[in-house]
Amino acid sequence: MDNQTKQTVAQIPLLTVKAGPRDGDQWIERLKEEYQALIGYVEINKKADNDWFTIESNPMGTRWQGKCWYIYNFKKYEFDLEFDMPVTYPETAPELAIPELEGKTEKMYRGGKICLTVHFKPLWARNVPHFGIAHALALGLAPWLAAEVPHLVDNGMIKHHEDK
Repeated sequence: MDNQTKQTVAQIPLLTVKAGPRDGDQWIERLKEEYQALIGYVEINKKADNDWFTIESNPMGTRWQGKCWYIYNFKKYEFDLEFDMPVTYPETAPELAIPELEGKTEKMYRGGKICLTVHFKPLWARNVPHFGIAHALALGLAPWLAAEVPHLVDNGMIKHHEDK
């Protein structure tokens, strides 16, 4: 992990409530912490001129969707982002998906779920319940986009909307 990522993650608020979608009022408390951490992360990114995603959830916080983007060669590549909260959350990290990239890279599972098993999942497991959605985006999705989008563009697997 590079120093900039470490500094960013260190600023994201840690979560304390260990509750998942089936835990009633405790889940509501966890969601409040999730939103606070996400707001904090968005503010960190805006201050660093590094705004790269939008996200929102259904009313129960069990289904999330939004957009994420990556700038490569001065072009913005934007993708739909979605994920469901696992019933075993926070012990199990959410499986972030970019459905439109399904089948374009080996670092992805069926349904467009990005591969985070080798590097991210052990880190998540060591930090339960302190890591949340903001941490999954910062430590999972952001590095994945940084590694995969240039590769996919350079190999002609994705094209910028202006080049289609």
